[in-house]
Amino acid sequence: MKKIAVLISGQGNNLQAIIDACQTQQIPAEIVCVISNKANIFGLIRAKSAGIFSRVFLRNNFESNLAMDQSIADELDKFDVDLIVLAGYMKILTPEFIQRFEGKIINIHPSLLPKYPGLNTYQKALDAGDREHGTTVHFVNEEVDNGAIILQAKVPIFDNDTVEVIEARTREQEYRIYPIVVKWFMENRLKLQNGVAYLDDIPLPEQGYANN
Repeated sequence: MKKIAVLISGQGNNLQAIIDACQTQQIPAEIVCVISNKANIFGLIRAKSAGIFSRVFLRNNFESNLAMDQSIADELDKFDVDLIVLAGYMKILTPEFIQRFEGKIINIHPSLLPKYPGLNTYQKALDAGDREHGTTVHFVNEEVDNGAIILQAKVPIFDNDTVEVIEARTREQEYRIYPIVVKWFMENRLKLQNGVAYLDDIPLPEQGYANN
């Protein structure tokens, strides 16, 4: 069975969505390792409840970001993971880490990339008067939130919506589409080649499968 590692920094809601999809065999794989860069977070409790090995790596225990990422990479290599899923992992990965696992790292971001990379995406959408927002699953490259887009889901923004309402609406879609993308990868349908995402050997457009 193929192996997944999940990197987290918080509540682990997307982690739970993937755990559930593996347990129901929607995803033909198992999560073998959960890595966190923060201690005492609920995501670690989720991993423990599911019987998944977890380990915490704290930045202040390492001389540099590179040393920390090398240690994490060495840990992941012990498990021979096929895919690394970033699920709310709030630390920028070093280029060396990304190169080591090129084509095997995916992330989910709460905006319709390339719009609103970085933080505070819901507030940015409100401030701009946008009528829609959404979430994006993409391959990870050395530029933050700039890897090849795989799948997006859009949500409407209505008059009088708050940041909290838009976030809840977006997160609901995150928990739906992230397991789909993981499933594609585990079924050997999804791959990254020369910086382009391919699904069933067909290159995806810039905005991913949703706009195909």
